[in-house]
Parts: sequence; structure tokens; C-alpha cells
Amino acid sequence: MLEEERKFEVGPRFAVPDLAACVPAGGRIVVRPKVTLTATYFDTADLRLARAGVSLRHRRGDDLPWTVKLPTDVPGARHEISRRGGSGSVPADLLALVTVWRRGAPIGPAAVLRSVRQRYDVCDASDTVLAEIADDSVSVVDGRRTVARFRELEVERKAGDTGLLDRIEAVLAGAGATTGIFTPKHVRALGAAAQAPADLPAPALPHRPAVTAGEVATGALRRDIARILMHDPLVRMRAGVGRGDTAVHQMRVGCRRLRSDLRTFALLVDPGWAAELRTEVRWLARLLGAARDAEVLRDRLVRTASADPLAPLDEASVARLDADLAARYEDAYTALDKALESERYLSLVDALLAAGQPVLTALARAPAGEVLPRLVGTPWRALAYGDPGAFNGADDLDPAAPDAVWHAVRIRAKRARYAVDAAAALGDPARRLAAALARVQELLGEHQDAAVAAGTWLGIAQSDPDDHLLAVTAGRLMERERAAIRTVRAGFAAAWRAASARRLTAWLP
Repeated sequence: MLEEERKFEVGPRFAVPDLAACVPAGGRIVVRPKVTLTATYFDTADLRLARAGVSLRHRRGDDLPWTVKLPTDVPGARHEISRRGGSGSVPADLLALVTVWRRGAPIGPAAVLRSVRQRYDVCDASDTVLAEIADDSVSVVDGRRTVARFRELEVERKAGDTGLLDRIEAVLAGAGATTGIFTPKHVRALGAAAQAPADLPAPALPHRPAVTAGEVATGALRRDIARILMHDPLVRMRAGVGRGDTAVHQMRVGCRRLRSDLRTFALLVDPGWAAELRTEVRWLARLLGAARDAEVLRDRLVRTASADPLAPLDEASVARLDADLAARYEDAYTALDKALESERYLSLVDALLAAGQPVLTALARAPAGEVLPRLVGTPWRALAYGDPGAFNGADDLDPAAPDAVWHAVRIRAKRARYAVDAAAALGDPARRLAAALARVQELLGEHQDAAVAAGTWLGIAQSDPDDHLLAVTAGRLMERERAAIRTVRAGFAAAWRAASARRLTAWLP
């Protein structure tokens, strides 16, 4: 589950203020009895988890005593996963979720915290808990000795909205609670070593002005690597990440972007180092791709089959198609799960972390504004003009060309967009071109999805030639996919004209 909370530092004499103004009409504040919580946090000897913003703890007295908290790209939010189990050993599935941070290193108790907690529940008129406010007096213990004490407040959103958290924050801050960037309990307990930089340095924002081409390349690679690693535990859980998106898709995108950026910045990074990394990332991307393709096809089957309510398809045949796709999905995920537990994958994770400090060439020291337009211009020209003499670029893409030609242009569009995205530090011209290319890529992606789906529906039907109703259903689905392809082809020229307008591309050589 996604945990959204805000934390506040308070002194020992702080008094929790009257929160009545935060309570909705008919609601109330419920004061819970004080409880004492003893939590043992686990980490590696060099505190790899804490430094990366990850925690793994066993808290005595909880119904689900084992909890992992993982970072997200949403400020103030973390993924929280809890399990049952005795204190003697970490549940295997939770241990797997911290693989990319632990990387095979032994893990053991790192800190023990004893908290006296006073909880206040903000409830609505039906006594639904909208938010929890936990007032914790924390003792850091070493055996029978208390080595440190501090106090903090946590406000966690439950059934309420973010606006409620804002109102509670305003009241607490007005009473003297300290807001802002807050250090987790166990990190405070572990001291400076737990606040040292993570093994993968945080990437600079893509729009931050950069001095050298190497800074831009390094930032892009770090963002790609972070996307891969952050989605590893969610892939293991087969989790969604919102708006119909899935973790396996985001991890695959990270792989694709990394391979693309290594290609775009080939003149800035050591060629031998980059080639080996691209090969291993390609291996992972293929495994992710098999699972993602099945996801896409299952989702597309639902949408295509229900596209015309006045002409419904045979439900049993649609179910037969979905069952085939479900089997493919399970096979693909089984292979992916096995790969994520392999020594080869652990070696790749080590290589990815090392890639956060890439081996750069002398050209990487040159000013970004001088080098990047030339580097980005290469994938742009490949998209616009295609291969010399082949006439298969976006500029002259034949509306009647085979699907494979359109797919080739799609691949080039993706590479060009990723390259322009990576150059966002150059300013608004690059960001505007990236947005226009996103529309081109979206159209070409719809074209490819429809083409693959059409072939899939027919392929499944051909595997069972005696099922005539299945054949009819597959044929009708295929026609709907071909109609989608015709729609894309009709709208592509306008989207490409918009993306290739001189006002967007003038900064390219």
C-alpha cells in the first residue's frame, strides 16, 4: 500500500494543540490509549537500506510485525508492505523486496527503538478514520541502556484527503512543530553514517542548467537507473503504479531509456564500459517485455472487444483469447521472477550502480550547449530521414507502407524523444520538442499495438482451427484493429508536421 504521511519535530514540552478546526462537521477527535512499541530495524553493515531511504523493521505487538518501507517519486509518500512472522528471521518475500539495495550483503539488527505513542484519530461523522496523528516519545536503546531520546509527530492520511493533512499541518506548525525535510526515526538513531549518500547518487533534475555535456549525460543515466531500481520491488509484487500503469512497464521503460541514452551519449562515455552494460540491460528488457506485452494485449482485448456495444462479440471466444494471454503472462512472469533471483541480475544491479558514476571521455568536459545539439541531432535525423536511400523516415512515410516500416519509424521516434528528453537541461526548445515527439510516439505506439494485437487474435484462432466461432471472433477483432491502424495513419502527417516545425527544431544542427 502507498503510505502518505508528514512528520514534525517537537520538543519534550510540546503540547498537542486543539485540532477541532480540522474535524469535518459531525466528526470528532478520538484519543487512543498510550502504547509502547519496540521496533528493531535491520540493515547491512554499511547501512545500504537507510542511506537509500529504505527501512526494514520488526515491531513487537503489531498484528503484522514485519514492515518494509520503500521510497517513491511522490513527496511524503512511501510504499509500505507488512507481513506476519516471528522475530527470528525476516520473511523471505520482504527480504526479496530490498534486493537491489542489499545486493546480497548480510543483513541484521542495526537499531532498536522504543516509542511511547499517543495516537489521535481524526474521524468523520460515521467514525471513519480520516487521518492518524501519532505523538511518539522515542528512546534509542542498546541492550538495557538508553543512548538517545527524541520526540516527533507523524500525521498519516487514511480515508481523508491531502487537504486535511494541510489543515492539520497548519495547526501543528502554528503550535511550534517543526516542518520541512524530516529524518526518519531509525536514521536519526543510526547517526551520520545512515545519512551518507546512497550508493546511487540522486540525479539532478532534467531541467537544471548544466555546465558540461558530461553532467547532462550523467544525470540522464542516473534517472534511468533509478527508474529501474525503484520499480524492482513493485515488479516482484506485480503491482500497479496508478492510472492503469504497471511496475513492469516502468521498469522496462527505464531499461529502454538507459540503452537509448547510452547510444545518444556514446561519444561522452567509455565505449567498452557502455557496450557491456547495454548488453545486460537488453537481457533484462527482453524479460520485462514478454510480461508487459501480455499485459498490453489483455488490456487491449477488453477495449477492442467492447468497442462497439451494438455489435457484441461472443463472450466465450473472448474468454478463450484472454485465457491464452493469461497463460503467456504467467509464463513470462515466472521467467522474470527467476531472473530477478539470479546471480546475473545481482551483477547487473552492481553494474547499474557503478554506472551512476560513468566513465566519461574528454569530450564530456565540453560545454553542454556546444555538444548536446549535435548528439541529439543524430537520432533526430534518423527519425526524420531514415536510412540513406531507403526513404523510410517520418518525412516521407508512405501511408500504404507495410506495418514493419511504420514500426521501424516508431523505434526511431522513441530514440529521438528519449534523446531530446535527456537534453532538457538546454531549456524550453528541447522541452517543447520532446512534448511534440511524445504525441508522435503515442500515435506510432497505438499503431504497433494494434498491428501486434491483430496478428495475435488470428494466431490464437489458427491454433484451434475446429473452433469456428473463435475464428469469427478473432476476425472481427482483427478488423477493428485494422480500423485503428487506418485512423493512426490518417492522423500521423499532421502530428509529424507539428513535431518537425522549424520553430521546434531550429536548435538542432
